[in-house]
Amino acid sequence: MKIKEDLIEKEIVHKPTAYRNFPMVPRVIYGRGSISQLGDILLPKRKSTETPIIFLVDDFFEGTELYLQLPLMFNDQLIYISACEEPKTAQVDALVNKIRDTFDELPSGIVGIGGGTLLDLSKAVAVMLGNKGLAEEYQGWDLVKRPGVYHVGIPTISGTGAEVSRTAVLLGPDKKLGINSDHTTFDQVVLDANLLKTVPKEQWFYTGMDCFIHCVESLNGTYLNAFSKSYGEKAYELCKEVFLGDCSKEEAEEKLMMASWHGGMSIAYSQVGVAHAMSYGLSYVLGTKHGIGNCLVFKHLEDFYPEGVALFKKMLHKHHVQLPKNICKHLSPTEMEKMIAITLAMEPLWENALGKDWRHKVSPAYLESIFQKI
Repeated sequence: MKIKEDLIEKEIVHKPTAYRNFPMVPRVIYGRGSISQLGDILLPKRKSTETPIIFLVDDFFEGTELYLQLPLMFNDQLIYISACEEPKTAQVDALVNKIRDTFDELPSGIVGIGGGTLLDLSKAVAVMLGNKGLAEEYQGWDLVKRPGVYHVGIPTISGTGAEVSRTAVLLGPDKKLGINSDHTTFDQVVLDANLLKTVPKEQWFYTGMDCFIHCVESLNGTYLNAFSKSYGEKAYELCKEVFLGDCSKEEAEEKLMMASWHGGMSIAYSQVGVAHAMSYGLSYVLGTKHGIGNCLVFKHLEDFYPEGVALFKKMLHKHHVQLPKNICKHLSPTEMEKMIAITLAMEPLWENALGKDWRHKVSPAYLESIFQKI
């Protein structure tokens, strides 16, 4: 009996308690032309002819042949949405209220088609259809307690990793922060590289750099482990092949699509870092889009990521991309203070970058000196 008690005590003492049981996308279909199977994918999910599928699509595709590829049936709704601005909590609430007011029952599903903005917006709408209150109340980590409706993500640009992450990043009334939850992750993803053909060059670069910067921050972070490292290293190498190698356009599309997927997976058990924290401040105060915001900040982060910044500058040169200048030049003291406050509020990102004592390693004055260079 004494031996058994000792074993029980030993098991209790050594039982791990800090491991996270994160969800992954349960179903993914990959291949050029795979969007043609969307109808077959959605059919078993349709609860009735009265419960529609809601398609949220980047308005870049309005009037294009993409419409012909969508399996619209019964009273499905197609809603075109501008991706010119970051997705907002108020926008999520408006879409949720519109859907609830239009239909007596919850829809059978949400399909998001576009870049990170549309994918994050679609995840958030799906989550909020299953939960009460406002979207801003769920900005944070693990605040969502009930599942949303079935949701599908179809990326038309690669880099953000939004198609695979458990996060829906939103601008709220007082912060930019994701709905980070086990219920946010897509139930199904369709990876069709044919949808990437129309991406403008600079947008392709900025969004691809989001993936590259993900990898640099994850691989240099204090949260790094074998799981995140394996995905991060693969995405990092693919980004170098795409942006510094000699790939054909088709090869580059497919490799960047895979880099985005692996980059998103790398931060499931890890986290991003300084560039993302600071770009959140830029986005909140100036409305700067996420990809270009990361690039604007990352260029000045040699103190944190010297090797990554050096490669980034080579990529800028190779692709003849000129970043905007002096965007923070005319900020008022109040705006600069708010930008810094938003940046410092991203505590998990700073802890990953600098460790638990990060507050002793970075100051508001230092952050202001970086913002003034942008």
